[in-house]
Amino acid sequence: MSDAIQPEPQETPDQGPRPMPASQPVLLRALRWGIIATIVLMAVFAGIGWLVSGGEGVVGGLIGTAMGGFFLLLTIGSIAFANRFVESPVYIGIFFGIVLGCWLLKFIAFIVSVLLLRGQPWLDTNVLFFGLIASVLASLVLDVIVVTRSRIPIISESA
Repeated sequence: MSDAIQPEPQETPDQGPRPMPASQPVLLRALRWGIIATIVLMAVFAGIGWLVSGGEGVVGGLIGTAMGGFFLLLTIGSIAFANRFVESPVYIGIFFGIVLGCWLLKFIAFIVSVLLLRGQPWLDTNVLFFGLIASVLASLVLDVIVVTRSRIPIISESA
């Protein structure tokens, strides 16, 4: 039997609720600018569609830019929504479940929408395609701008 004194485990004081991740304001800013960019691109591609092929072009431009904006904003929105569970002990599992679930939902929705819209006489698929590509590129540019202009601390306050 050892007479050495065993140190007692140190109790850590309750640190209170976990703060929202520092990236949350950046995500919300990207979401806001993404919505604005999608609306602007919808107007631009509706005009381009009208000039290219009349009513079918307007429909193609509106659907293409709306699809691109919706799918890309769904990703940002799912991350921002998943951050609301930061206080949960299984936060990482919830976070990845929500984000990956949204990605799977987007993939299925994209395939279904492509199959349903293929060959429709009331739709110019070329304008739809270019509207979709333009909205994806605009979203990527906006995300880069928002992230590079953000100020996210790299050292946590608890350290």
